[in-house]
Amino acid sequence: MEHKITILGNAMIAYPISYPGVIISFRLAEAFAEELHSNVRKHFWGYSPDENLNTQDLHRVRYHGIRPAPGYPTQPDHTEKSTMWRLMDVTKVTGIELTDSLAMRPAASVSGLYFANPKASYFSVGKITKEQVMNYSKRKGEALESMETWLGPILAYT
Repeated sequence: MEHKITILGNAMIAYPISYPGVIISFRLAEAFAEELHSNVRKHFWGYSPDENLNTQDLHRVRYHGIRPAPGYPTQPDHTEKSTMWRLMDVTKVTGIELTDSLAMRPAASVSGLYFANPKASYFSVGKITKEQVMNYSKRKGEALESMETWLGPILAYT
């Protein structure tokens, strides 16, 4: 099953200069994610029905709630994508697959979680100790070495 964004991207790549097609497909995916988040806030969950933000306000995250994504500072563990995919049957529902390195395919895909609490804010997890990784890997049921590999950029030890 091919997605419209993949078809669009492939069509643009067929032209001699493919880079613009790649850039456009990534920007469209991110724009759709922002639009969906706006609809969640205003309509689907309706916790900000009167929200009327301009582009600058959106970039400054002046809306209620957050949309963290696996692999970013607020949620640095990429393996949580596997959990999301399993719980929501993402590949079956959307056709978006995860590679062995947990990259999304098609590459012009976006994933994340919504937190509607008005006090929610983005933060960086920061560096974590071996004791924390041991505890986390035990709770996840994953091998310590595997979690150390996935969490490498935020380890406070070598």
